[in-house]
Amino acid sequence: MTDPATLAERVREGDLRLHELEDHADHDTAVAARRLLVEESTDADLDTVGQYAFDAEVADSAIENMIGAAQIPMGIVGPVTVNGGAADGEYHLPLATTEGALLASVNRGLSVIESSGGADARVTKNGMTRAPVFRVSGVVEAAETVEWVREHTDRLREAAESTTSHGELLDVTPYVVGDSVYLRFRYDTKDAMGMNMATIATGEACDVVETETPASLVALSGNLCSDKKPAAVNAVEGRGRSVTADVVIPGDVVEARLHTTPGAIAEANTRKNLIGSAKAGSLGFNAHAANVVAAAFLATGQDAAQVVEGANTITTVEERDGDLYASVSLASLELGTVGGGTKLPTQSEALDVLGLRGGGDPAGSNADALAEIIATGALAGELSLLAALASRHLSSAHEELGR
Repeated sequence: MTDPATLAERVREGDLRLHELEDHADHDTAVAARRLLVEESTDADLDTVGQYAFDAEVADSAIENMIGAAQIPMGIVGPVTVNGGAADGEYHLPLATTEGALLASVNRGLSVIESSGGADARVTKNGMTRAPVFRVSGVVEAAETVEWVREHTDRLREAAESTTSHGELLDVTPYVVGDSVYLRFRYDTKDAMGMNMATIATGEACDVVETETPASLVALSGNLCSDKKPAAVNAVEGRGRSVTADVVIPGDVVEARLHTTPGAIAEANTRKNLIGSAKAGSLGFNAHAANVVAAAFLATGQDAAQVVEGANTITTVEERDGDLYASVSLASLELGTVGGGTKLPTQSEALDVLGLRGGGDPAGSNADALAEIIATGALAGELSLLAALASRHLSSAHEELGR
């Protein structure tokens, strides 16, 4: 069997390239060889990076040129009752982060939500998008292309769905800008986040568009999707799961547990999250929803870059007859419980904590439940931070926890 030192030597001699090592040895040996090469060229000690608890082959579809693993502390918050369309019961939410005080803050919010009977949550829209851009000669050909697409969506659906046994094409929305035509395909990808599924399916449909219309494909993604970038189209139309969670907290609970008043929290939300965000030109009108989204994504194996769209959250708070109503609406939460990083061991175990590993019955229900639970966590984080700001306890809380 080839050992790491021998494999590394072959790279030094130019016999092999870094990405070819798995073709000549098992995955763990290839990883160790790369680590040796990096240590030699940088004087870094990668002993801790090389200590991971899974077979490197498991990560083959998740990363290239692997040298080890980055370990992030994972904690737990809850339990909290989620009265959702898919999530129904008490849940602990695993969160992975390096931000001290985050879990303590979220846990405080969840405790208050739990003492108020739990949160209601619903996925209100679902659809992963991919939007190719086509070239035409001008507005006449653009109109011809759009008309054909609108009249032949079934043809595009047949082509797209021929590439997948799970995905369903929901609709195709055309946009025209001069001699560019964008087609925003939207799919139900069930329990998968579905970006790759949508890309492959859209590629097949694009072949039909090119054959039947004057349009020529320029790029399979024309940024009207829009993936991993702040985009108003996602904030308005949604991408992945659009999910809302809300709760009514009795006024005496607010005062006893959050040490402030419903009116003070409502004012802080209006002046900070609504007016302040509007003045800043923000697409998200919230305090720190991305904090919980990012930590939940890292823990459960989601695509961490899509926390950008997860920040498309609007937090609303109002005083109702002395009680506090609060909600978060996440327009574009892109996640899944199958595929991608959800297959990695620690991420799979985190999904097991939630009881949501793998496909749901019916299909899509596990991903819906995960979205509802994360939204509840985000709601808890908003409540806790807004209360800390309203009571002027934010800095003292960080000092107390030594963060």
